[in-house]
Amino acid sequence: MKYELASSSWDNKEIEAIQEVINRDMYTMGKSVQQFEIDFAKYTNHKYCVMVNSGSSANLLAIAAMFYKKENPLKRGDEVIVPAVSWATTYYPLYQYGLHLKFVDVNLETLNMDTDELAKAITDKTRLIFAVNLLGNPNEFNKIQELIKNKNITLLEDNCESLGGVYENKPLGSIGLMGTYSTFFSHHMATMEGGLVGTDDEELYNILLCLRSHGWTRHLPKENKLCVKSDNNFEESWRFILPGYNVRPVEMMGAIGVEQLKKLPDFIKHRRENAEYFKKLFGNDERFIIQKEIGQSSWFGFSFLINKSCKLERKKVIEILTKANIENRPIVAGNFARKEVVHYFDYEIYGDLKNADYIDQYGFFVGNHQFDIKDKIDYLFNIMKML
Repeated sequence: MKYELASSSWDNKEIEAIQEVINRDMYTMGKSVQQFEIDFAKYTNHKYCVMVNSGSSANLLAIAAMFYKKENPLKRGDEVIVPAVSWATTYYPLYQYGLHLKFVDVNLETLNMDTDELAKAITDKTRLIFAVNLLGNPNEFNKIQELIKNKNITLLEDNCESLGGVYENKPLGSIGLMGTYSTFFSHHMATMEGGLVGTDDEELYNILLCLRSHGWTRHLPKENKLCVKSDNNFEESWRFILPGYNVRPVEMMGAIGVEQLKKLPDFIKHRRENAEYFKKLFGNDERFIIQKEIGQSSWFGFSFLINKSCKLERKKVIEILTKANIENRPIVAGNFARKEVVHYFDYEIYGDLKNADYIDQYGFFVGNHQFDIKDKIDYLFNIMKML
């Protein structure tokens, strides 16, 4: 590829971290994972972070945890509002826990939930808004929080694509009650697979710890919000109190994360510099709509929406880019409300989702990287000029 979607961000530091785990000969979740959770919580402005084996599992645990709160828990059939454009694992935990999904349209420029449509979609049945920060870009959180003020509605953030983004001096993922993150290979930092859930709520933190490992009490602190732990370690080793999972990370993932996090500010800096160059070249190209930045995006990638008036065919554009060895993808999963899998969901569509349909039909994106890629953007620009 001349312009890849993603690239490795590892060097000898990550290899050395893996070797240290090998030298200890202890590969299951241990002190490296714990250190990474502490470091990540500090970076993302959370009191607590729980690492899991993927961003998908992070979403699963965050939704599951809402069902086991002592006060005002979610229950099956409750209404949750979601943007129509996101990745599958935003939606699957909602289906798996029997929630009623309400799909709301997105804004063509920001690619995030359209707050005007959101305002009209909220009813007295709405219990949760699962906001997705798409491709690094913050939602308009002031408007969202104003809409749910004094209502029995919880805000959660799916921030799996947007680590390092900032909205009004708040790191993305720290604005809702919980925020989820992915550290998969193609994301802002990489720990092989991996994900995290962050929160300031101690009870939710304890629930997340319990759910991550079989629903047992073993990893709970002595003083916790879920149960009274005895001093009998033998009995506490096999005491199950919640119907949990095994979505634990391995120790190497935590060790890599410690090293990756040290580099993350520089990674984000390069991504933003690349984005400024990208906007300079493509910002006035009337053939395309490019993503409008809200707050400070961490620029996961660079999106294009073909302007219908220019009569370009997306199929032809993709063929040319692919032939030129420029890797490309649809904008996340396009309009997810149109996917066959929603046949299994309890769901409704609010409005006509015309923008999500437009993205589905006319959108695509190319990669951004954690180093200077102005030469790759130049190459893309020269190819696009010939369309």
